[in-house]
Amino acid sequence: MSRITRREFVKGALVIGTSSILPGCQPTDPTASPTVVAPTATPAPEPTATPVPDQSAYLAAVRGADPAAITERALAAIGGIERFVKSGFDVIIKPNICNANHGPEYASTTNPTVVATLVMLALGAGAKRVRVMDAPFSGSPQSAYAISGIADAVEAAGGEMEVMRPRYSEVEMPDGVDLKKWTFYEPVLDADLVINVPIAKHHSLAGLTLGAKNLMGVIQNRPAMHRNLSQRIADLASLVRPQLTVVDAVRMLMANGPTGGNLDDVKLANTVIASHDIVAADAYAATLFEKRPDQIGYIAAGDAMGLGTLDLSSIQIAELSL
Repeated sequence: MSRITRREFVKGALVIGTSSILPGCQPTDPTASPTVVAPTATPAPEPTATPVPDQSAYLAAVRGADPAAITERALAAIGGIERFVKSGFDVIIKPNICNANHGPEYASTTNPTVVATLVMLALGAGAKRVRVMDAPFSGSPQSAYAISGIADAVEAAGGEMEVMRPRYSEVEMPDGVDLKKWTFYEPVLDADLVINVPIAKHHSLAGLTLGAKNLMGVIQNRPAMHRNLSQRIADLASLVRPQLTVVDAVRMLMANGPTGGNLDDVKLANTVIASHDIVAADAYAATLFEKRPDQIGYIAAGDAMGLGTLDLSSIQIAELSL
Protein backbone atom coordinates (compact mmCIF):
# COMPACT_ATOMS: atom_id res chain seq x y z
CA MET A 1 0.00 0.00 0.00
CA SER A 2 1.38 3.37 -1.00
CA ARG A 3 1.38 6.09 1.60
CA ILE A 4 -0.47 9.32 0.88
CA THR A 5 0.06 12.00 3.48
CA ARG A 6 -2.30 14.91 4.03
CA ARG A 7 0.37 17.18 2.55
CA GLU A 8 0.01 15.26 -0.73
CA PHE A 9 -3.76 15.03 -0.52
CA VAL A 10 -5.78 15.62 -3.62
CA LYS A 11 -9.53 15.43 -3.68
CA GLY A 12 -10.76 11.85 -3.74
CA ALA A 13 -7.42 10.21 -2.93
CA LEU A 14 -8.48 8.97 0.47
CA VAL A 15 -12.09 8.05 -0.12
CA ILE A 16 -12.99 4.83 1.67
CA GLY A 17 -13.46 2.12 -0.88
CA THR A 18 -10.39 2.94 -2.92
CA SER A 19 -7.22 0.91 -2.76
CA SER A 20 -5.59 3.56 -0.55
CA ILE A 21 -7.70 2.33 2.36
CA LEU A 22 -9.27 -1.02 1.60
CA PRO A 23 -7.51 -4.06 0.21
CA GLY A 24 -9.05 -5.98 -2.65
CA CYS A 25 -10.49 -2.94 -4.42
CA GLN A 26 -8.08 -2.58 -7.31
CA PRO A 27 -9.58 -1.07 -10.47
CA THR A 28 -9.89 -3.08 -13.63
CA ASP A 29 -7.04 -2.59 -16.09
CA PRO A 30 -8.67 -1.14 -19.23
CA THR A 31 -5.74 -2.30 -21.38
CA ALA A 32 -6.04 -5.96 -20.44
CA SER A 33 -7.38 -8.40 -23.02
CA PRO A 34 -10.89 -9.65 -22.30
CA THR A 35 -11.29 -13.19 -21.08
CA VAL A 36 -13.16 -15.36 -23.58
CA VAL A 37 -15.06 -18.39 -22.31
CA ALA A 38 -15.86 -21.01 -24.91
CA PRO A 39 -19.44 -22.34 -24.93
CA THR A 40 -19.99 -25.80 -23.52
CA ALA A 41 -22.49 -28.46 -24.37
CA THR A 42 -24.01 -28.51 -20.92
CA PRO A 43 -24.76 -25.53 -18.68
CA ALA A 44 -22.56 -24.90 -15.69
CA PRO A 45 -23.92 -26.30 -12.44
CA GLU A 46 -25.74 -23.96 -10.11
CA PRO A 47 -23.61 -22.79 -7.19
CA THR A 48 -24.28 -24.66 -3.99
CA ALA A 49 -24.13 -21.53 -1.82
CA THR A 50 -24.71 -17.84 -2.35
CA PRO A 51 -21.55 -15.78 -1.72
CA VAL A 52 -21.76 -13.81 1.50
CA PRO A 53 -21.60 -10.06 0.80
CA ASP A 54 -19.56 -7.63 2.84
CA GLN A 55 -21.52 -7.10 6.04
CA SER A 56 -19.56 -4.07 7.23
CA ALA A 57 -21.79 -1.16 8.17
CA TYR A 58 -21.16 2.40 7.01
CA LEU A 59 -21.63 3.58 10.60
CA ALA A 60 -22.01 1.77 13.90
CA ALA A 61 -23.57 2.95 17.15
CA VAL A 62 -23.07 0.51 20.02
CA ARG A 63 -24.54 0.82 23.49
CA GLY A 64 -23.43 -0.94 26.64
CA ALA A 65 -22.00 -0.45 30.11
CA ASP A 66 -18.38 -1.38 29.22
CA PRO A 67 -16.62 1.39 27.23
CA ALA A 68 -13.90 -0.97 26.02
CA ALA A 69 -16.38 -3.58 24.80
CA ILE A 70 -18.60 -1.12 22.94
CA THR A 71 -15.59 0.53 21.31
CA GLU A 72 -14.30 -2.82 20.07
CA ARG A 73 -17.75 -3.84 18.83
CA ALA A 74 -18.25 -0.55 16.99
CA LEU A 75 -14.96 -1.02 15.15
CA ALA A 76 -15.82 -4.63 14.33
CA ALA A 77 -19.17 -3.58 12.89
CA ILE A 78 -17.56 -1.23 10.34
CA GLY A 79 -14.97 -3.73 9.16
CA GLY A 80 -12.50 -3.95 12.03
CA ILE A 81 -9.46 -1.88 12.94
CA GLU A 82 -7.51 -3.74 10.23
CA ARG A 83 -9.55 -1.82 7.67
CA PHE A 84 -7.69 1.30 8.79
CA VAL A 85 -4.41 0.25 10.44
CA LYS A 86 -1.78 -1.55 8.38
CA SER A 87 1.47 -3.07 9.57
CA GLY A 88 4.10 -0.42 10.26
CA PHE A 89 1.68 2.51 10.35
CA ASP A 90 2.45 5.67 12.30
CA VAL A 91 -0.90 6.36 14.00
CA ILE A 92 -2.09 9.52 15.72
CA ILE A 93 -5.15 9.46 17.95
CA LYS A 94 -6.73 12.87 18.57
CA PRO A 95 -9.06 12.88 21.59
CA ASN A 96 -10.57 15.96 23.20
CA ILE A 97 -8.35 16.98 26.13
CA CYS A 98 -9.29 20.65 26.00
CA ASN A 99 -8.77 21.53 29.64
CA ALA A 100 -7.12 20.59 32.91
CA ASN A 101 -10.15 21.53 35.00
CA HIS A 102 -12.03 18.30 35.51
CA GLY A 103 -11.75 14.52 35.48
CA PRO A 104 -13.53 12.33 32.94
CA GLU A 105 -16.71 12.07 34.98
CA TYR A 106 -17.51 15.69 33.99
CA ALA A 107 -17.68 14.75 30.27
CA SER A 108 -15.57 17.63 28.99
CA THR A 109 -12.73 15.33 27.85
CA THR A 110 -12.79 12.04 25.97
CA ASN A 111 -13.32 8.85 27.96
CA PRO A 112 -9.87 7.38 28.75
CA THR A 113 -10.99 3.78 28.28
CA VAL A 114 -12.26 4.52 24.77
CA VAL A 115 -8.92 6.09 23.87
CA ALA A 116 -6.86 3.26 25.42
CA THR A 117 -8.95 0.64 23.62
CA LEU A 118 -8.18 2.27 20.28
CA VAL A 119 -4.48 2.34 21.17
CA MET A 120 -4.53 -1.39 21.92
CA LEU A 121 -6.47 -2.20 18.76
CA ALA A 122 -4.09 -0.18 16.59
CA LEU A 123 -0.99 -1.77 18.11
CA GLY A 124 -2.59 -5.19 17.78
CA ALA A 125 -3.14 -4.54 14.08
CA GLY A 126 0.58 -3.86 13.59
CA ALA A 127 0.99 -0.11 14.07
CA LYS A 128 4.63 0.67 14.77
CA ARG A 129 3.73 3.70 16.86
CA VAL A 130 0.56 5.16 18.36
CA ARG A 131 0.67 8.73 19.66
CA VAL A 132 -2.13 10.52 21.50
CA MET A 133 -2.25 14.32 21.68
CA ASP A 134 -4.24 17.50 22.03
CA ALA A 135 -3.56 21.19 22.71
CA PRO A 136 -5.64 22.25 25.74
CA PHE A 137 -6.76 25.86 26.04
CA SER A 138 -6.86 25.62 29.84
CA GLY A 139 -3.89 24.30 31.83
CA SER A 140 -0.68 22.73 30.58
CA PRO A 141 -0.79 19.68 28.30
CA GLN A 142 0.87 17.57 30.99
CA SER A 143 -1.70 18.51 33.63
CA ALA A 144 -4.63 18.11 31.23
CA TYR A 145 -3.37 14.72 30.10
CA ALA A 146 -3.08 13.57 33.73
CA ILE A 147 -6.37 14.99 35.06
CA SER A 148 -8.35 13.59 32.13
CA GLY A 149 -7.13 10.09 33.01
CA ILE A 150 -5.99 9.65 29.41
CA ALA A 151 -2.24 9.70 30.11
CA ASP A 152 -2.31 6.74 32.49
CA ALA A 153 -4.70 4.77 30.29
CA VAL A 154 -2.71 5.34 27.10
CA GLU A 155 0.63 4.50 28.65
CA ALA A 156 -0.80 1.31 30.15
CA ALA A 157 -2.04 0.37 26.67
CA GLY A 158 1.40 0.87 25.12
CA GLY A 159 0.82 4.22 23.47
CA GLU A 160 2.66 7.54 23.78
CA MET A 161 1.34 10.87 24.99
CA GLU A 162 2.82 13.63 22.86
CA VAL A 163 3.00 17.28 23.86
CA MET A 164 2.37 19.33 20.74
CA ARG A 165 5.58 21.36 20.63
CA PRO A 166 6.06 24.18 18.09
CA ARG A 167 6.08 21.99 14.99
CA TYR A 168 3.48 23.94 13.06
CA SER A 169 3.50 25.16 9.49
CA GLU A 170 1.16 27.14 7.28
CA VAL A 171 -0.51 24.87 4.75
CA GLU A 172 -2.56 25.57 1.63
CA MET A 173 -6.15 24.31 1.87
CA PRO A 174 -7.25 23.58 -1.70
CA ASP A 175 -10.77 22.51 -0.73
CA GLY A 176 -11.39 25.23 1.83
CA VAL A 177 -14.36 27.50 1.22
CA ASP A 178 -13.49 30.32 3.64
CA LEU A 179 -10.01 29.26 4.74
CA LYS A 180 -7.43 28.96 1.98
CA LYS A 181 -4.45 28.42 4.30
CA TRP A 182 -3.93 27.90 8.01
CA THR A 183 -1.26 26.77 10.46
CA PHE A 184 -1.47 23.06 11.30
CA TYR A 185 0.49 20.71 13.55
CA GLU A 186 2.83 19.00 11.11
CA PRO A 187 2.81 15.43 12.54
CA VAL A 188 -0.97 15.24 12.12
CA LEU A 189 -0.59 16.00 8.43
CA ASP A 190 2.21 13.45 8.00
CA ALA A 191 0.81 10.48 9.95
CA ASP A 192 -0.25 7.35 8.09
CA LEU A 193 -3.55 7.33 9.99
CA VAL A 194 -5.44 9.85 12.10
CA ILE A 195 -8.14 8.54 14.42
CA ASN A 196 -10.38 11.35 15.62
CA VAL A 197 -11.96 10.64 19.03
CA PRO A 198 -14.15 13.52 20.22
CA ILE A 199 -16.44 13.45 23.20
CA ALA A 200 -20.03 14.38 22.42
CA LYS A 201 -20.78 17.60 24.27
CA HIS A 202 -22.54 20.92 24.20
CA HIS A 203 -20.65 23.95 22.94
CA SER A 204 -21.81 27.50 23.59
CA LEU A 205 -20.86 28.79 20.12
CA ALA A 206 -20.82 25.81 17.76
CA GLY A 207 -23.87 24.15 19.28
CA LEU A 208 -22.07 20.85 19.77
CA THR A 209 -18.49 19.67 19.92
CA LEU A 210 -18.17 16.51 17.83
CA GLY A 211 -15.65 15.14 15.32
CA ALA A 212 -15.07 18.12 13.03
CA LYS A 213 -15.02 20.59 15.92
CA ASN A 214 -12.43 18.39 17.67
CA LEU A 215 -9.96 19.16 14.85
CA MET A 216 -9.50 22.67 16.21
CA GLY A 217 -6.97 21.07 18.55
CA VAL A 218 -4.49 20.56 15.69
CA ILE A 219 -4.18 24.21 14.62
CA GLN A 220 -2.86 27.50 15.90
CA ASN A 221 -4.73 30.81 16.24
CA ARG A 222 -7.99 29.20 17.29
CA PRO A 223 -9.65 32.50 18.32
CA ALA A 224 -9.63 33.63 14.68
CA MET A 225 -11.70 30.57 13.75
CA HIS A 226 -14.72 32.11 15.44
CA ARG A 227 -15.18 34.74 12.71
CA ASN A 228 -17.02 32.17 10.59
CA LEU A 229 -16.91 29.20 12.91
CA SER A 230 -19.10 26.61 11.21
CA GLN A 231 -17.60 26.96 7.74
CA ARG A 232 -14.08 27.19 9.06
CA ILE A 233 -14.50 23.98 11.08
CA ALA A 234 -15.63 22.21 7.91
CA ASP A 235 -12.66 23.70 6.08
CA LEU A 236 -10.29 22.17 8.67
CA ALA A 237 -11.86 18.77 8.08
CA SER A 238 -11.34 19.17 4.33
CA LEU A 239 -7.58 19.13 4.88
CA VAL A 240 -7.06 16.80 7.86
CA ARG A 241 -9.68 14.25 6.73
CA PRO A 242 -9.29 11.74 9.58
CA GLN A 243 -9.77 8.27 8.15
CA LEU A 244 -11.66 7.10 11.23
CA THR A 245 -13.90 9.01 13.63
CA VAL A 246 -14.98 7.43 16.91
CA VAL A 247 -17.39 9.57 18.92
CA ASP A 248 -17.33 8.98 22.67
CA ALA A 249 -20.88 9.33 23.96
CA VAL A 250 -20.31 7.24 27.06
CA ARG A 251 -20.95 10.40 29.05
CA MET A 252 -22.41 13.40 27.26
CA LEU A 253 -22.15 17.00 28.44
CA MET A 254 -25.62 18.36 27.76
CA ALA A 255 -25.10 22.01 28.77
CA ASN A 256 -22.48 24.58 29.73
CA GLY A 257 -19.86 23.26 27.31
CA PRO A 258 -17.15 23.11 26.34
CA THR A 259 -15.69 22.76 29.86
CA GLY A 260 -18.73 22.06 32.02
CA GLY A 261 -18.07 21.56 35.70
CA ASN A 262 -21.49 20.48 36.97
CA LEU A 263 -22.31 16.79 37.17
CA ASP A 264 -25.99 17.65 36.76
CA ASP A 265 -25.17 18.55 33.14
CA VAL A 266 -23.79 15.07 32.42
CA LYS A 267 -25.90 12.32 30.84
CA LEU A 268 -24.76 8.70 30.94
CA ALA A 269 -25.50 7.45 27.41
CA ASN A 270 -23.05 4.49 27.27
CA THR A 271 -22.69 4.81 23.49
CA VAL A 272 -19.81 4.78 21.02
CA ILE A 273 -20.24 5.76 17.36
CA ALA A 274 -17.72 4.81 14.67
CA SER A 275 -17.46 5.57 10.95
CA HIS A 276 -14.96 6.43 8.25
CA ASP A 277 -17.30 9.37 7.46
CA ILE A 278 -16.78 12.26 9.88
CA VAL A 279 -19.95 14.02 8.72
CA ALA A 280 -22.11 10.95 9.23
CA ALA A 281 -20.58 10.24 12.64
CA ASP A 282 -21.28 13.81 13.72
CA ALA A 283 -24.78 13.69 12.23
CA TYR A 284 -25.67 10.58 14.22
CA ALA A 285 -24.19 12.04 17.40
CA ALA A 286 -26.29 15.17 16.96
CA THR A 287 -29.44 13.07 17.17
CA LEU A 288 -28.42 11.98 20.66
CA PHE A 289 -28.95 15.62 21.66
CA GLU A 290 -32.35 15.56 19.92
CA LYS A 291 -31.03 17.82 17.19
CA ARG A 292 -31.30 17.45 13.44
CA PRO A 293 -27.86 17.19 11.83
CA ASP A 294 -28.54 20.22 9.64
CA GLN A 295 -29.07 22.33 12.77
CA ILE A 296 -25.33 22.11 13.49
CA GLY A 297 -23.63 24.50 11.08
CA TYR A 298 -20.38 22.63 10.51
CA ILE A 299 -22.23 19.35 9.85
CA ALA A 300 -24.31 21.04 7.17
CA ALA A 301 -21.19 22.72 5.74
CA GLY A 302 -19.28 19.44 5.63
CA ASP A 303 -22.14 17.78 3.79
CA ALA A 304 -22.32 20.65 1.31
CA MET A 305 -18.57 20.35 0.67
CA GLY A 306 -18.83 16.63 -0.05
CA LEU A 307 -16.82 15.58 3.01
CA GLY A 308 -19.46 13.03 3.95
CA THR A 309 -23.21 12.72 4.33
CA LEU A 310 -25.61 13.97 6.97
CA ASP A 311 -28.47 11.96 5.44
CA LEU A 312 -28.60 9.05 7.87
CA SER A 313 -31.45 7.44 5.94
CA SER A 314 -29.10 6.90 2.99
CA ILE A 315 -26.47 4.79 4.78
CA GLN A 316 -26.28 1.40 6.46
CA ILE A 317 -26.19 1.85 10.23
CA ALA A 318 -25.51 -0.93 12.72
CA GLU A 319 -27.23 -0.07 16.01
CA LEU A 320 -26.22 -2.65 18.60
CA SER A 321 -26.56 -3.20 22.34
CA LEU A 322 -24.22 -5.27 24.47
